[in-house]
Amino acid sequence: MVATTEKMSAYLEIFEQAAGRRSGEPGWLRERRALALAKFTELGLPTRKQEEYRYTDLSVLAKTDFRAAPDESAPNDPAAISLDDLAPWLFDEITGARLVFVDGRYAPHLSDTGDGAEGVIVQSLSEAFRSHAADTEMALDRRVAESDQVLAELNTALFGDGALVRIPDRVIASKPVHLLFLSSAREPDTVSHPRVLILAGRDSQASVVETHAGLGSRMYWSNGVTEIVAAANARVDHYRLQQESSQAIHTSLVEMRQERDSNVTTHSIALGGLLVRNDVEAVLMGQGAECTMNGLYAVKGRQHVDNRTCVDHREPHCSSHQLYKGVLDERSRGVFNGKIIVREGAQKTDAFQSNKNLLLSENAEIDTKPQLVIHANDVKCSHGTTIGQIDEDAVFYLRARGIAEAEARGLLTYAFVADVLEKIRFDVIRQRFEAQLMSWLVKGKGSQGGGE
Repeated sequence: MVATTEKMSAYLEIFEQAAGRRSGEPGWLRERRALALAKFTELGLPTRKQEEYRYTDLSVLAKTDFRAAPDESAPNDPAAISLDDLAPWLFDEITGARLVFVDGRYAPHLSDTGDGAEGVIVQSLSEAFRSHAADTEMALDRRVAESDQVLAELNTALFGDGALVRIPDRVIASKPVHLLFLSSAREPDTVSHPRVLILAGRDSQASVVETHAGLGSRMYWSNGVTEIVAAANARVDHYRLQQESSQAIHTSLVEMRQERDSNVTTHSIALGGLLVRNDVEAVLMGQGAECTMNGLYAVKGRQHVDNRTCVDHREPHCSSHQLYKGVLDERSRGVFNGKIIVREGAQKTDAFQSNKNLLLSENAEIDTKPQLVIHANDVKCSHGTTIGQIDEDAVFYLRARGIAEAEARGLLTYAFVADVLEKIRFDVIRQRFEAQLMSWLVKGKGSQGGGE
């Protein structure tokens, strides 16, 4: 099912209504928004007729009249979100800057920009368009505009605000930046378009934690885009924690552009949402660049999660490593579509991809499709995928030593995903998700955000 003319007209109306509130935006951004809307209108919403969406039905996006949430983020509004409401998703031990967005709008009363601590600039995009216009114009949406990511184009056309994290040249930040995007879901069928731009200068180093979560049990749609631009010899450690509520639709694109000798690691953890599509793409544009993609998804009920990765090796002597693991229970369904592209001339490429899945129910499903597209002859590339169930002999062994069956299965499942969690270098983040996952496994209760 393609988006109807009426649906396209609705998005055009939303665009025109928002344009009046963005009169202060720079001209280049207004022009880019118009181009993005035109491309989205031309291509329409994704359908299962497209190979990239073959196993994921997004027709609900065309059938539902999504609209922007009312602005209730002001601190003097009686319905405003408070810091207490954010407690399930905050990390008290993380003392770096924190930016909070409610329904896509910046909430300064819930945020702490850190006043430039350690030299890192953390601010809303609306402010960055005024204070760092040249940087944002140069970086924002450059690669997204070249791709066929139609939902990213919709984000560009309609995002209300977003976060800029700028690490100047030779700045080494020891404290992670936390970006929290919360959907209030006070009204049904609302949509927000979170946007993040991370600019890492030459010889810089930083960590960014990006959390997406929701309140309540109503349906809402969060459609996010994160762009990471790593200059020569930059190091970026990026965590994307998806804990949307149980009826949420979550679509996202993480786009990385890496220069010579840069190193970017992205960790994607997906526990929430009813219908989820995550795209992670990296373009290695300079010799010696290294990219690592780690992913973990644990779903149950009728949750559907689709992970698509793509690493584009354009220069020689680059390396990439992908490890995605999934745990699926009850009638949930997972999709993994991973691709490694090695361009002609990208010799001495070292690329590895692995997707492993554990099915805890006979009714759970996984569709996995690793791909290699190689146009060079001096490379080392490999990929693999596995699908299995818990070893019943191992369960019997643990039960024979006095461990209850549910706990035994939980321990074995945790052992399956432990190597992904161990790659999280911040203890507080790793321990939080270890606890949530163990609760999910042992008690049989899914962790689908804080709204239940």
